[in-house]
Amino acid sequence: MCCICCNNVHAGSRLAVDYMGVFVGFYSVLKGAGGPILKGVYRPWIRGEDNIPKDGPAILASNHNAVWDSIFLPALISREVVFMGKADYFSGTGMKGWATKNFMKAVGTIPVDRAGGKASQAAMQAGLDRLSDGKLFGIYPEGTRSPDGRLYRGKTGVARLSLESGAPVIPVAMIGTHAAQPIGKKVPLRTNIGVVVGEPLDFSRYRALSKDRYVLRAITDEIMYNLMLLSGQEYVDRYAADVKAELAAKGEFEGPVPNSAKGPGGREVPEGTEVPERPTVEEQVTDVDEVTAGLVVEDPSND
Repeated sequence: MCCICCNNVHAGSRLAVDYMGVFVGFYSVLKGAGGPILKGVYRPWIRGEDNIPKDGPAILASNHNAVWDSIFLPALISREVVFMGKADYFSGTGMKGWATKNFMKAVGTIPVDRAGGKASQAAMQAGLDRLSDGKLFGIYPEGTRSPDGRLYRGKTGVARLSLESGAPVIPVAMIGTHAAQPIGKKVPLRTNIGVVVGEPLDFSRYRALSKDRYVLRAITDEIMYNLMLLSGQEYVDRYAADVKAELAAKGEFEGPVPNSAKGPGGREVPEGTEVPERPTVEEQVTDVDEVTAGLVVEDPSND
């Protein structure tokens, strides 16, 4: 069994590396050609992009409401980012399976076996390799799409990535994508779709405790708490995968899910936590003024 697992890890590592070669060229083409079309059709907005460093490693930890989260976010930020994606995307059959597999390869998605343990080590290592190269790496701490648009308990892989790499974690809240593309809908509706990028979270002081499960859980809860504040989502202190399994066992796609009055780590949810709205024209002008306030324009006649 151990040999089989190790073989799977090595094979997964080669898979991730092979995909990077295809990714480099196609990513630029897709973003350059598809980005303007996406923005023209859906008019997505973004706040806080300046919280993403212009260079150096960073982990973008995002809530996960729709398949197109991995399309809207890269389209709205200037730096190149690669996300993990479930291994099922790469093992489909027929024309649909072939198209999905090749699209995921082309945009650089790193396949991850959600069974966890050694089966997912290859994807984690691919993430660490990317961070060691000073690049951005994206991860969905919930591990799967939300079944109902609420925020679910995070898995600790994001904390381990941060501690082992030393990279900061930047919380990223996807807004409106569940309403635009609930599970089962192929093409998103034209609704209020946006991204809110939070301030970087530095956990480097805990690097020596990367094997401590209590530290990993506390860090993950801190990340999820920040995502809750940024997104305005209601928090459910259960894994989304467990809720989906229960719904599937009942033969229901949608149905009642556990409610929680608490936030990640058992903390109270602050009053007034709401889903962000599209910035007004006045707010956008103010943002531009703040960025340019410190710029000095030199008179060319002084040369």
